[in-house]
Amino acid sequence: MSAIDENELKEFAADADAWFRENVNLNVDFMLPLTFMEVGTDEQFEYLRDWQRKVWEAGYLGAAWPKEYGGGGLDQKFQTAATEAMRRHQGPIMLNAIGLNWTGPLLLDMGSEAQKTKYIKGILSAEDIWCQGFSEPDNGSDLGNAQLRAVKDGDDYVLNGSKIWTTQGNFAKHMILLARTNPDAPNKYAGLSFFLSPMHVNGIETTPIRKLTGEYGFTQTFFTDARIPADSLMGEEGQGWLIAMRTLEYERGARGGQAGGYAITPLDAFAILELAKKAQRDGAPVMDDPVVRDQLVELLVEAQGLKLCQERGRVSPLTQDRPMALALSGKLMWTEFARRINEFAIKLLGSRGAYYVGDDNAVDDGLWTRGYLNAFSATIGGGTSQIQRNIIGEHVLGLPKK
Repeated sequence: MSAIDENELKEFAADADAWFRENVNLNVDFMLPLTFMEVGTDEQFEYLRDWQRKVWEAGYLGAAWPKEYGGGGLDQKFQTAATEAMRRHQGPIMLNAIGLNWTGPLLLDMGSEAQKTKYIKGILSAEDIWCQGFSEPDNGSDLGNAQLRAVKDGDDYVLNGSKIWTTQGNFAKHMILLARTNPDAPNKYAGLSFFLSPMHVNGIETTPIRKLTGEYGFTQTFFTDARIPADSLMGEEGQGWLIAMRTLEYERGARGGQAGGYAITPLDAFAILELAKKAQRDGAPVMDDPVVRDQLVELLVEAQGLKLCQERGRVSPLTQDRPMALALSGKLMWTEFARRINEFAIKLLGSRGAYYVGDDNAVDDGLWTRGYLNAFSATIGGGTSQIQRNIIGEHVLGLPKK
């Protein structure tokens, strides 16, 4: 970048820092979701929708997306600076996670001009919330075996079947949907097609799913003779698997182009150090235990290592030996680390780790217990940790399929 560009970037970063310092407001009388998978009440939804729109209107979301679709048209470094300011001032999550991080980048990459014009701005403003219709109750991680049927009938497709774990499905206006258009295709992948499906049509219903935490963030979506316009099809019939795999690259962080911000509250691993300092066991500080100190140091070293891996992944000369290694392993490493560090925090708390949000005896209002219970959803969504290990083995290490 030229000197003037660097000066513009510094000014933009300073403005973003000042804006988030002034506008972040966490003083609300309800529980703010830590992740987009925890948005279960109208109160949470409206607060986060207003917050996302406010960030976008200020120019700190979608800063690197094309201006003609509602973005800022700036270099990616500007959006990175804005997101860093958001993180520094502990701004709430961005609500429209599937739109900002998966659907939007996918449309900019593979969508038609009409689709970009129709959908992108609404994604950024949070006017149009998106959900994902990939997983099905009877197929688990076998995404290629999706059975929801889409049958062409004149100017419509008629949908029958169900999808599960459709996060924010009850709030969504649109769904990225993988459906079977040709059950007689030579292989299961060739019979799949990809749709940008409206949700507000007759025959589509959602049922909330109560989580281990007692919250509602997931839904199951049922399709009963639901008719959607034929132009909801993305690409051609039979290209669904190709488009779905590109979508998963965005979902797993293996491909860039997301709008910015974050959909999961950034994990401050070093906050556990403060917890360890005040936690007691048998009347003595847990930090007096050398085993605990060793375990704590190992976790903090790992946290710093993961952070440096993210930075290394942005410098192509440092990843030339295995270009996709960090990108494909990022989701696995971070989600499993989040689960383990929250579990360690609960162990530090001893019996007090059993108290949950709202209990007077809970430490940090049950933050660590809540974080632990919610961590499991991230190790499943976007492909389970077991699936992620298979991907790394096959596509990074070159190991054969079993």
